[in-house]
Order: sequence, then C-alpha cells, then structure tokens
Amino acid sequence: MEKAQLPFASFQRKALEVQESKGVLAVAPILISAGPSIQSPFLEHDTGVKVPRQLGKGPSAFIPLGEILQEGTESSRHQLLIEACVAAGRVDNITTVMGLHPQYLSSFWKTQYLLLRMDGPLPYHKRHYIAIMAAARHQCSYLVGLHMGEFLQVGGNPAWLQGLHCAPQKLRNLNEINKLLAHRPWLITKEHIEVRADAAGVDPPPPKHSGFGGPMLCQGKDAMQEVEVLMERMKLLQESQLEEEGVTQEEMATRFELEKTESLLVAPSDIADHSLQSNVLCFVEDPEFGYKDFTRRGEQAPPTFRAQDYTWEDHGYSLINRLYPDVGQLLDEKFQVVYNLTYNTIAMHCGVDTSMLRRAIWNYVHCVFGIRYDDYDYGEVNQLLERSLKIYIKTVACYPEKTTKRMYTQFWRHFKHSEKVHINLLLLEARMQAALLYALRAVTRYMT
Repeated sequence: MEKAQLPFASFQRKALEVQESKGVLAVAPILISAGPSIQSPFLEHDTGVKVPRQLGKGPSAFIPLGEILQEGTESSRHQLLIEACVAAGRVDNITTVMGLHPQYLSSFWKTQYLLLRMDGPLPYHKRHYIAIMAAARHQCSYLVGLHMGEFLQVGGNPAWLQGLHCAPQKLRNLNEINKLLAHRPWLITKEHIEVRADAAGVDPPPPKHSGFGGPMLCQGKDAMQEVEVLMERMKLLQESQLEEEGVTQEEMATRFELEKTESLLVAPSDIADHSLQSNVLCFVEDPEFGYKDFTRRGEQAPPTFRAQDYTWEDHGYSLINRLYPDVGQLLDEKFQVVYNLTYNTIAMHCGVDTSMLRRAIWNYVHCVFGIRYDDYDYGEVNQLLERSLKIYIKTVACYPEKTTKRMYTQFWRHFKHSEKVHINLLLLEARMQAALLYALRAVTRYMT
C-alpha cells in the first residue's frame, strides 16, 4: 500500500489531532512540570469555569530548565518552535521537551494536529472532552487543564466541565472503553466495540510541539560503571548471536513466560503525591479501577497475545486507514521514527549500535501487557535492562501517576537527559501500540 505524503504546511492550516491518550499520559510526569507530582491551583476562565494552571519553573519537573534550553540554537528545533507558535499561538511544555528530538517531534505534531484540529468525524469540542476523560484516568492535571481550555475555545458547553455526569450520554458511554484502554487493554472485546459503536470516539492526546533541548550528563555514584556494564553486555549479546545457531521456539516461549512472571516483582516502591486527584476526579467513574499485572499469582491469566497473529503492519495499519484516512499512515510513521531513532551514542560513547537496546525496551513494554513476539529472545531483556530501569519502564507505562523524580534519577545515572527523554518516547509509543493492537483486534472481530 502506497502511503501518500501529507505536506507539512497543510497541517499548519488545518491542525490535526490524534488522541494518543495513553501514550502521552505515560510520559507526562517527565515531559511536563505540572504532572501528577506537581499540583496546580485553578485559573478562572472568562466563562466562569476554573481551569488548572501550571505551577513550577520550566517545562519539566525532572530536567533543569537551563539544560533544556542549552542547545536552543539548533536550527531544526528553532524552526519547529516557530511553526508551533504560528499554528497554535503558543509552545506548550510537552513540545519543549520533545524538542530534544526534532525528528520525532515533527511526526508526533503532525499526528496530533490531524486528530485534534483537522476535519474529522467528531466535532472539535468532543475531541477535547475525550482527551480530558483520558488524561483524568491518570490524574494528569496539566493535560486536563490544557484540554479544558481548548474545549472552551472551540465552543464547548462549560456545564460539561462540571464533571462526566454533565456530559452527553454518548460521551459517557466511552467511559468503559477509555478505562480499559488506560489500564487493562487486554480486557477489550468485540462486545465493548458493539455497545459503543454509535459513540464514534477516538483516543486522547496533547497539543502541538517544538522546542529546544540541551542534554547534560546525570551524576551518580558508580554511574560510569553502569554505562560500561551495559556496553559490555550489548557486545557479548551481539557476539553470541553471531555464534549461536539459534534458540528453539520452546525455549523462546519459556523465556517470555519467565520474563512476564518476573515482571510481577517489578513495582514502584515510591509513593507519589496524589493530592491532585480531587481536581480531576469529576471526570472519572470507577476511580479505583487501575492497572493489574497481566499475570497474577493464583489467578487464570488471559491468553498471551501472539503478535504474529495480529500485527500492526499487516492488520492494524490498514484497519485504521479504513476507519480514519491518513491516521494509519501518520501513526505508522511515528512508530517507525521513534523505534529507529538513534544518534549512535550511549552516554559518553559514540559509534554505538543501539538497536538491540531499543528493541528490548519496546518488547518489554509489550511483554508487561501480555504481547509476545515469537521471534524475539526475551533473555535479552534481563541482560540489557537493569532493575531500576525496569521499575521506571513499568511505572511509566502502567501507572504513570506514580512516577517520581527519584525513579527518573535512579536509572542510567550517567546518561544524558535527552537519552532518558528518548526512553520515554519509546515507552509512549510502545504503550500506545499495545493498546491499539488489543482495541483494533476487537474492532476486527466485531466487523467480521
């Protein structure tokens, strides 16, 4: 299938919005300073509705402002910043931090623009309300406030912002599938699609993007040793792949099940501040519903999702393009950009092939959500991802509202902030693709 190109200038005229709901929410705590760990008071809108405003200095709660601005003269970032201002009239925090990786930001921005601002099946105010619902599931006041403001600007009824109970029934009907997408996508069935087929809802995202970034080295005891150990393990794995004849399918399956079971032991020990809950609770029904491990002791686990049976490339991409033209192309581009993004560096080392590490991170996220790749050796995950990194990955992907600065600083202590942001972008897209695979498989079953 030939993928037509969408001119960059055209989405400046029509903005396009993609509700990457769970995706951006999974990185919100690091990307923006007003995430769940930094609470914000309410700002009075001219309609009388109170909208959360940002607190804190700089776009990130975890990265010093000076380090984000350090490389602000880079031409590609500067150009994206100008285009963001022209298209949206402002540059938000997510844009600024994502600007550390201009190639990804450009792709992300186009997708967001299509889903939120270009012509589509939903009125603009309903798109932003769906975004509010999705952001509220993860207690992200920054995105809730941002989309509340957008909702009012495009003519949304202020009464709806009093809570989900004041919204039209069709939007309230999306609560169940929004809840499952946010926390347990493997529970989505064709019956969920059938019941809500008339709601015509899309997943939620954030705003437009661009910015300047300046990665500095993170400090920490024994940080240098961590880098060298990772480099040595990557080298040994690459050498062993050249020498070995291959692992049997049985052994591959065993290693996946082992990794999936071990993920039960990976959980955040920090207790994040949840005092913001009341600010967004009115948009959440069944607030106690959250992520549970795909595999749980003493319980019947859902069947493993074999990626080869329903792939993004062969099934998901074409289905989305049938339902919402151009979206499949833009999502595919974004997945490809972030998965292949590399500067061939690791901390202070240059000329490094990081593909093995990127693949391990992506596949670990999918493993946590019960998705298995038959041709991948999950033994690589344990070799390349140390425990503090696994804790961070699982927390950001599964319950981002629990992410803390301490978790962020504890993994890869000698790596650049831009490299850690890249990790978050990988988590964002892997998490989103996992949810899409479950949801689109259910849509396919509903349609056949």
